[in-house]
Amino acid sequence: MEDNLLVTPLYGSHVALGAKMSPFAGFNMPIQYSGIVEEHLAVRNNVGMFDVSHMGEIFVCGTDAEKYVNHIFTNDVRPMAPGQILYGMMLYPDGGTVDDLLVYKETAPNHYLLVVNAANIDKDFEWLLKNTAGFDVCVENRSEEWGQIAVQGPQAEETIVKTLGFARAADLVFYTYTDFEVNGKRVIVSRTGYTGEDGFEIYADPEMAVAFWNRLLEAGVTPCGLGCRDTLRFEAGMPLYGDELSAEISPVMAGLAMFCALDKEEFIGKDALVAQKAGAVARKIVGIEIEDKAIPRAGYPVELEDGTEVGVVTTGYHSISLDKSICFALVDKAYTALDTPLFIHIRKKVFPGKVVKKRFYQTRYKK
Repeated sequence: MEDNLLVTPLYGSHVALGAKMSPFAGFNMPIQYSGIVEEHLAVRNNVGMFDVSHMGEIFVCGTDAEKYVNHIFTNDVRPMAPGQILYGMMLYPDGGTVDDLLVYKETAPNHYLLVVNAANIDKDFEWLLKNTAGFDVCVENRSEEWGQIAVQGPQAEETIVKTLGFARAADLVFYTYTDFEVNGKRVIVSRTGYTGEDGFEIYADPEMAVAFWNRLLEAGVTPCGLGCRDTLRFEAGMPLYGDELSAEISPVMAGLAMFCALDKEEFIGKDALVAQKAGAVARKIVGIEIEDKAIPRAGYPVELEDGTEVGVVTTGYHSISLDKSICFALVDKAYTALDTPLFIHIRKKVFPGKVVKKRFYQTRYKK
């Protein structure tokens, strides 16, 4: 292990299970255990679990909490009821993406939980603090106080009810959460998911997270690494920050404008997005299906038949679930219509393909 890498509370279990470990977002994380294909199919067909304790938990409270979160967040938190969750982004004034995140509305008045990407915790926290001027709020980065396990797959609900005793979790609908008290400590159970399957996220203090993980292991739940987390989210059309969203790629460019409440009075980056929606954007993220089993990797050029380069692959795989070679690509706007023929330059060869919908796999959330 590299000395400068952080570890999650579950690191010891990953090593004991023989996981292949690799640096990710400053952490030493499991990439795979039994193998990416086996883990991927366990989530699609049964149930798997992920250590996502590297994600960030930032809490916001105060008299102006609602107004403040609405200022820094693209979606509209005003209609939210306690226990609801919203997906959206934080933006720079030019519309570039600071991060994509989940906002949880707490039961306590004027309290919110922001769940952010691991690689962006410090940057996000700094951005949030920078934008508190004029708001009566307290912003706390409490990421080190929480472990997080994602339990995903068609058997996820049955698993967490029977194995962990979270009976009320079965009553949750998509993008809601509830609290439990276990041994006098708060546990948060939400139902969102990043795999295209029904799934839950369990937030607990580090020691309790280890206990939950071990109970799930004993019950036969397949431990899954970040390798299949990426193949699963990709098939389901989910973006990954740094690939399909970034300081240079706005939500409009990524096809995620539905998570931006442009009818809100204001939020950071709104004016830029309004202009982009009106046509002032040069490129957009599309899905591409290739007529071959060659694998399009991030960074490979996207071309027209005459060799003119019109884009670049952001994520690509030979889909495990669909047995097709597919990718996301950032492409010149003129070539983003469905069925537009495009070509992927893979090493020394060029492979034909066409633009398709970005959600390659039919998701199966419980709504």
